[in-house]
Amino acid sequence: MINFVKMHGIGNDYIYVDAFQQQIKDPEKLAVKISDRHFGVGGDGLILIGPPTAEGQSKGAAVRMRMFNADGSESEMCGNGVRCVAKYAYDHQLSSSNPMRVETGRGVLTLDLWMQHGKVNQVTVNMGQPILKPLDIPVMITGVEQVVDYPIEPALPLEALTGRDWIKLCGLDDKMTCVSMGNPHVVFYCKNVAKVPLEMVGPIIEKHTLFPRRVNVHFVQVHNPGELTMRTWERGSGITLACGTGAGAVCVAGVLTNRTQRIVLANLPGGRLALKWSQPDNSVHMTGPAVEVFSGQFREDID
Repeated sequence: MINFVKMHGIGNDYIYVDAFQQQIKDPEKLAVKISDRHFGVGGDGLILIGPPTAEGQSKGAAVRMRMFNADGSESEMCGNGVRCVAKYAYDHQLSSSNPMRVETGRGVLTLDLWMQHGKVNQVTVNMGQPILKPLDIPVMITGVEQVVDYPIEPALPLEALTGRDWIKLCGLDDKMTCVSMGNPHVVFYCKNVAKVPLEMVGPIIEKHTLFPRRVNVHFVQVHNPGELTMRTWERGSGITLACGTGAGAVCVAGVLTNRTQRIVLANLPGGRLALKWSQPDNSVHMTGPAVEVFSGQFREDID
């Protein structure tokens, strides 16, 4: 039996396992089983909370986060997930640090915890500096220092791959911007984000050869310089109610393309996130809730 806790950050839900107490031999396989919304617990993936590595410990990390998507693939970071890791670590007395340092595939991140009735209910995470060099994201575009308002065609022939009707219907801008927040993101702007057939275009873009490590796909509608609405197709998980690193990437993309300010409110299907791309340290800061839903036990040998 595996003891778990179900948690979410504005609807971006994961199953969390305390790896201090339990050894998970095959987390990739477990992620697929336990994330299934019909035959498992159900979630966007699996997150293990365990002791930091020697390197992470030397940098002050209290815990280490490992994140696995619903398809079993391991990802570097999850902005909503890491907020819940900090809440779990504090509420379950793995660490009393505030700020708390958490080791991720993105490095060791600092999180400020906000309390209500003795429990963590909001977390601000410093997600670090965005990565903008194309081959570091990675995106297979050469000859430019940044992929900012870069023509979609012919690099990513959306019309040929998906048809023209939806492009006209949602008022898609003919440019894209690519950002890594430790994991790769591509951002598209449109006039009506609700009209994007995300279930159709998301998987095609995610797995296009332009993105050698696949990519998280975001469509964004800007309301004003301080507010936007976004929808996400997450690499390895599909349509999700929220994506924290994606919101961070969208914040950066908005500044780089002169569409939004450095402080912006992002509306996602699951709720709102407050973003700030700070000039002093060039880091992206994100604030949002972390919620524990329920706990239970899962039979690892279940078919």
